[in-house]
Amino acid sequence: MNKFKYYFIVLVTVLSFFSCSKNNTATVEPLRDYSVQYTADLATIEEYLKTYYITVTNHPGFTDDQDIVFTKIPSGGTQASVWSYLNSATFPKLLSRDVNFHGITYKIYYLVLREGTGEKPTNVDAVLASYRGDYLNQVAATSTAAAYLGVTKFEESKYPQSFFGLTSTITGWSEIFPLFRKGTYTANADGTVTYTNFGAGVMFIPSGLGYYASGSGSIPAYCPLVFSFKLYEIQRTDLDEDGIPSYLEDLNGDGYMYDFRNTINYPVTPTSNPDDSDGDGIPNFYDVDDDGDNYTTKLEIKDANGVLIPFASIPDCSGNTTSTTRVKKYLDKNCH
Repeated sequence: MNKFKYYFIVLVTVLSFFSCSKNNTATVEPLRDYSVQYTADLATIEEYLKTYYITVTNHPGFTDDQDIVFTKIPSGGTQASVWSYLNSATFPKLLSRDVNFHGITYKIYYLVLREGTGEKPTNVDAVLASYRGDYLNQVAATSTAAAYLGVTKFEESKYPQSFFGLTSTITGWSEIFPLFRKGTYTANADGTVTYTNFGAGVMFIPSGLGYYASGSGSIPAYCPLVFSFKLYEIQRTDLDEDGIPSYLEDLNGDGYMYDFRNTINYPVTPTSNPDDSDGDGIPNFYDVDDDGDNYTTKLEIKDANGVLIPFASIPDCSGNTTSTTRVKKYLDKNCH
């Protein structure tokens, strides 16, 4: 009798589960067209730029240096909008960068508060940066309120403790940080660090170069993003661990290296990649055999005793002698 009661309860539970599953099927929105969504995002971003003004704190040596606050221009207000700084000859200046992604050309607006004085990262390096993130969304009109542009803060990091690898962040970050320079820093007796002369700015990112359909945490899908940031320090990477720092595998020196094998991000593959020495489709920063000769690059920059030669000590392209023919071969293929 007890066994019968047990199986009856199990049967009822299973039937109830399938019944609930059938009646609560979620409706999944089809992925939006990238081009259509970008047009909407660009209009939202430009509305924001034209209807808000900024207040910037210039306080060198203090944590609030280059802090920026965006405020909506009130009706009848005379404040200069962010848009008024477009292509300005002095700071702050609003500029833009075109990015080919998803088979379309995105325009990323970015505001330069200060360029910085040190080295620039490439798009495959890591950065130490403070930041604040907001998302933009168009809020529809209701019976009691007019439509408006919503601006919502979702995250802030004033005192960063770790580096962000730009190959692991949203695409918008990897496209804008290489346009800025790191600053300088001083270690204080209390263990803190004071940063000065760092690059500081704001990037306005279409959702296709952000989180797009997936959203992230409290960020809804298809929302443009606004990040204010300060670039304190950079960390060079060696993504393929071939002994050559990745930034030195940027053969045309433009600060950007791309892997075109992802057909979603790059549905139209370029005929050639300026950062792919052997033309095998793998860019040098991911290619352990840059020249395709079946000898790894790491092996080719070892001395006669098999010890890896620090790249900084390898002779340049001016014809200086080198300790091994393999190192010379590596230089030859990158000096033409």
